[in-house]
Amino acid sequence: MTLPAERMSAAATRTAPARVLVVEDERDIAALVAYHLTKEGYRVRTAEGGHEALAAISADKPDLLILDLMLPGFSGYKVLQEMRRRPEMSELPVVVLTARRDEEDRVKGLELGADDYVTKPFSPRELVLRVAAVLRRAQSPAVAGGGRTLRGGPIVVDLNALRVAVNGEEIELTPTEYRLLVSLLERRGRVQSRQQLLEYAWDIHARIETRTVDMHVQRLRAKLGDAGNLIETVRGFGYRFRARDDG
Repeated sequence: MTLPAERMSAAATRTAPARVLVVEDERDIAALVAYHLTKEGYRVRTAEGGHEALAAISADKPDLLILDLMLPGFSGYKVLQEMRRRPEMSELPVVVLTARRDEEDRVKGLELGADDYVTKPFSPRELVLRVAAVLRRAQSPAVAGGGRTLRGGPIVVDLNALRVAVNGEEIELTPTEYRLLVSLLERRGRVQSRQQLLEYAWDIHARIETRTVDMHVQRLRAKLGDAGNLIETVRGFGYRFRARDDG
């Protein structure tokens, strides 16, 4: 199963505030983040280390994780790797918050499955807006039509059940990867710019670093296996899902 439909529908209709776990070893920063999120109505917990974070997620899974990469001992990178390896944590939305500004570090975080990336020093208001955007994507991965499916070669997307299968076998996708695939399939044969994909799959309308799209397309292709070749790169512009399966 791709996306847990029961969790998604429950999230979309719940009235309880979203729960956020902030993993940050600098207590002043953790307190600042927690203050601004709490002021916006979120329920916030904090953890100072990687092992503590994984234990907190296992004990009471949050709706979103804010993760510092430069944690002592068990780093944020290792936390991301372990989360994406464990089925019960693999779809948990993650916003990385870190002082690492190099492109290599940004790319590595996105490759490991981060949904967004905020660098320090940061604007608390921007962080709150990014958290809200990631939660919207996680809670509403696509507008599902009753019983409607999308097909592209061996790929079948069940928009009602929020499931994806390749050659009849269901695969696991994150909410962002799911929205990205749906966007490409719904506009099959048409080129979509990175900015258009950001607006649909990420719900981001500002002009930000579009390498985020490239990293997620790379991860999506890998999960689709040979069928990932149906997603074509249009150099200098964006991506399209191949109009004909026989290419």
